Formats: sequence, structure tokens, C-alpha cells
Amino acid sequence: MSLNSQDIARIAHLARLDLHPEESERMLSQINGFFAIVEKMRAVDTSGVEPLTHPVAAVREVALRLREDVANEPNAREANQRSAPAVERGLFLVPKVIE
Repeated sequence: MSLNSQDIARIAHLARLDLHPEESERMLSQINGFFAIVEKMRAVDTSGVEPLTHPVAAVREVALRLREDVANEPNAREANQRSAPAVERGLFLVPKVIE
């Protein structure tokens, strides 16, 4: 896929950009360059390739440093709600703001 100068003019109009002709030509070459890279990447056969959990895993074994999901803060709900003007069944009560 490649764009032409009319496509760039339309994109600039939609983005409310005022591009000079030399800027438009530069944008055209840059965007078409991006599309060329995407086409090269699409041409690579990736069937049978497992996704990586980390980019370095393609080169060497990577041990992910994940911590256990454990609660390490004490339950202080009652202490935190003592200063609240209104509480019901552990929930803060606030005035209705939507009509």
C-alpha cells in the first residue's frame, strides 16, 4: 500500500494541518517508508513461532521476577471510616449528584 499526494492533502485537511508543498512531499515519502517497513514485516513467515514473554527470551533464558500476590497491608477500613460523615455497611455514603 502506498499513498499519493492527494491522500496526504486529505489527511492534512482532516488533521487541520496547513502543509507547504515541500512538507507534503516529505510526509508522503516518510509515510510510504513506514508502509514499506510494514509490508516487509508482513512478508516474514511467523507460523509456528511461539510468542515471547520477554524480547530477550529469544536470545537466552529469562526468569521473570514476579512476586507473590499477597496482601501486606492490614485491614484498616474501620479506622479509615471513623472520620467519614456517613457510613453504611462499610461503604462511604455521599450525596446524590446526578439528577
